[in-house]
Amino acid sequence: MANVTNNRPLSPHLQIYKLIPTMAMSIIHRITGGALYFGTLLVAWWLVAASTGAGYYEWVSWFMGTIIGRLILFGYTWALLHHMLGGLRHFMWDLGYGFEKSFSTKLAKANLIGSIVLTLVVWVIGYVIRF
Repeated sequence: MANVTNNRPLSPHLQIYKLIPTMAMSIIHRITGGALYFGTLLVAWWLVAASTGAGYYEWVSWFMGTIIGRLILFGYTWALLHHMLGGLRHFMWDLGYGFEKSFSTKLAKANLIGSIVLTLVVWVIGYVIRF
């Protein structure tokens, strides 16, 4: 029996593929899913601080109010909304809709734009309500 593995082509790598919007959104969807684990630790930290006492809660609130804290919260908000929209896109695919190449590409671009717009809307509403 001949060795058939010698005649098989090598598996293509990322250098061969052209990055397309659906591929990029798939990668970002996985990254945001991982980022949400760390963001949820922030929510847990905030809840623990709120239940621990006023001093610790004020310290956590101070940190979240710094530039670094706000950037982290902004990134968490974007990751949450982007992952949610990506999940809706996957749910639509699970139902059997949206597989056409042009529509899928438009949906991937809309996922990115929508997540950015929704993040800005959430933060603007947050600042309006706060003041």
